[in-house]
Amino acid sequence: MVKRFPFINTLFCCLICCYYSNAQAPKFSNEYLSIGIGGKGHAMGGAMVAATNDVTSGYWNPAGLASINANLQMSAMHAEWFAGIGRYDYLAIAKPINNKSNRKVIGLSLVRFGVDNIPNTLNLVEPDGTINYNNIKSFSAADYAGLLTYAQQLLSKTTQIGGSIKILHRRAGQFATAWGFGLDIGAIYKLSRNVHIGLSARDITSTFNAWKFNFTEEEQNILLTNNNDVPSSSIEITTPKFILGSAYQATFQERLRLLVELDFDFTTDGQRNVLISSKTINIDPKMGLELGYKEFVFIRAGVSNFQYLKNDINPNEKDFSFQPNAGIGLKLRGFTIDYAYTDVGNVSQVLYSHVVSIVVDLKLNKKEKVKSKNNTASPRPPKIIIEQID
Repeated sequence: MVKRFPFINTLFCCLICCYYSNAQAPKFSNEYLSIGIGGKGHAMGGAMVAATNDVTSGYWNPAGLASINANLQMSAMHAEWFAGIGRYDYLAIAKPINNKSNRKVIGLSLVRFGVDNIPNTLNLVEPDGTINYNNIKSFSAADYAGLLTYAQQLLSKTTQIGGSIKILHRRAGQFATAWGFGLDIGAIYKLSRNVHIGLSARDITSTFNAWKFNFTEEEQNILLTNNNDVPSSSIEITTPKFILGSAYQATFQERLRLLVELDFDFTTDGQRNVLISSKTINIDPKMGLELGYKEFVFIRAGVSNFQYLKNDINPNEKDFSFQPNAGIGLKLRGFTIDYAYTDVGNVSQVLYSHVVSIVVDLKLNKKEKVKSKNNTASPRPPKIIIEQID
């Protein structure tokens, strides 16, 4: 068992080391990268680390990128939350770089989460005390991330490994900017055709965001006059997170396919309000399932974000809460459209969100390409055929 799962055995050692080295680091840094991407991932409650096998693996588990069986694969998503105030955009592309048994794939993922048109009221009041609404200008507060991913199959074909280099940029108008760098790694081990085990280690080296603030002297005086602190340049640290999951897949009558996955998120940045909570290690479980019919239509559901919340009537009591998710998917000859109905914030005042994403597969028919190349009488360019990729 130890020899077959070396990455699992190192998980707990890494957790202990990360706790002692980052015990004073702030919690919830770069949390926009923990929201999730894609209609499928949201519908399954974020339980994707073992079953992910397309271009979105650059986000969920870099190792899953090695399962792509297309010359080129792309994905995009747009979502709006909090009545359209927050906007989340995602775009990714992946391409195999060889056709050998130990497939190698590279990918690029881009993420933006921002709030636009925020009023800047620092200069609302004139020096003489009058209010001048013409002085109000708007700005955006946005977080950006770029992930460059590499993944490959090992010669045994039962193991896939991968990693992502992350470049982060955060901006709050002209007032503050930050740059960060991080590294994610992952692995998927196939116990059998039906059982997969996955491990994703995010921010494995800890991610450092260097913040720089650009308040003018006049703006600093306004903040101090109104009893506000003037922030100074600082370093924000994102500690490692480990996600361990297992997926089981079964086929019935060659038409129905059932996929079930259970994941556990391990964090070491201090006590969180999760199902298993402590000052040392926190464990947040997620579960998702997918029922597919003829690899054409998919029905999905998931649960996540288990918490204990204070009772609104009796503060001394706590209520158990969790986040339900549901969605559907449709695959049409190279195009997969995924929809999720989910409450990202898990707060009753926040309406449920509608998440739609698309994955596009492009596959070059090599036989047609060779035929066209050798046909001197009618030299036509290679024919591109869009077809369903399993």
